[in-house]
Amino acid sequence: MAITVLIPTPLRPFVGGKDALELEGENVGEVLDQLTSDHAELRKHLFADDGRLRSFVNVYVNDRDIRHLEREGTRVGAGDTVSIIPSIAGGTAVAESLPKLSHEEILRYSRHLILPDVGVEGQRKLKAARVLLIGAGGLGSPAALYLAAAGVGTLGIVDFDVVDKTNLQRQILHGTDTVGIPKLESARRRVQDLNPNVQVELFETRLTSANALDIIREFDVVADGTDNFPTRYLVNDACVLLGKPNVYGSIFRFEGQASVFYAKEGPCYRCLYAEPPPAGLVPSCAEGGVLGVLPGIIGSIQAMETIKFILGRGELLIGRLLLFDALRLKFRELKLERDPDCPVCGRNPTVTSLIDYEAFCGVGAEPVYDGAEVTALDLKQRASRRCGV
Repeated sequence: MAITVLIPTPLRPFVGGKDALELEGENVGEVLDQLTSDHAELRKHLFADDGRLRSFVNVYVNDRDIRHLEREGTRVGAGDTVSIIPSIAGGTAVAESLPKLSHEEILRYSRHLILPDVGVEGQRKLKAARVLLIGAGGLGSPAALYLAAAGVGTLGIVDFDVVDKTNLQRQILHGTDTVGIPKLESARRRVQDLNPNVQVELFETRLTSANALDIIREFDVVADGTDNFPTRYLVNDACVLLGKPNVYGSIFRFEGQASVFYAKEGPCYRCLYAEPPPAGLVPSCAEGGVLGVLPGIIGSIQAMETIKFILGRGELLIGRLLLFDALRLKFRELKLERDPDCPVCGRNPTVTSLIDYEAFCGVGAEPVYDGAEVTALDLKQRASRRCGV
């Protein structure tokens, strides 16, 4: 009977680079014996000289730690999965404040747990994290799905629109059966169906200067999926004032952009655009259109950057602006610099509290959280003039 054995990244060189093997055995001990017989170099990494499993190696059958079952005598059957999960170095280095993973979560996130840059500690960080999505539209849809699937413990979502049939071409959180109901309710149903472990906090309101600080303050990371300049500047300024990272994404027709604005470590959105363009100069998605798959690409990048920030891994898009051209299937990157005269994060800030952003942007239209923004070409030209790249 075939048992699937998942191999963590550090041990894959000893099994020909494979991430999973199909082996035979009546119990865990027999499966591990076959594994180390077929791949002799692996034995010293799993077993001590006295034949016992090393203290830094944990083994799970499906979602159960064999230490809480019958150890190597734990029986396995066809279709079972045996996961080899190296312990976190030091064992007790994980902060006790981080939530523990349930047996169901260990199984659900097993492909994360075998990643050396995630592991148990990283998954617990994800579970403890609180991420706020501004909008349940084009960008918020893929971001919400991938963050929920990854195990982010709490997702907050701000939106006040209802699902329209025209949304379905790109807003994959929603479906035909939710047309006409609030997007937040549609989003809650979909997220909890995907991962019932995720807590969903809904804010059925327009984000304003009166409520933005109170809402954003309770979250660790903000992912901006807005479709209008007043809300984009509002989100930026609130994040700077509160010291929160702002994971930025925008889309238009066949082009998209992404960055991470985090004033503690790099520039903010105002460093790129000190002032908005004149009202009516830049069309919205409704006016200019958008390729349906484009927000899936940019929103997924936002989810990736959010996860990297939570894990403290990799090189974030802080100080970098990523441009994507779908028609040419090309990514380009521009360097962004902090503006020392930035009115909100510069040396002598003049914006020290939230302002009237509709008056600032010269518009009064209701925002739609769908992620549209300026074109990549316009962004590249303006950024080049500001940053000298």
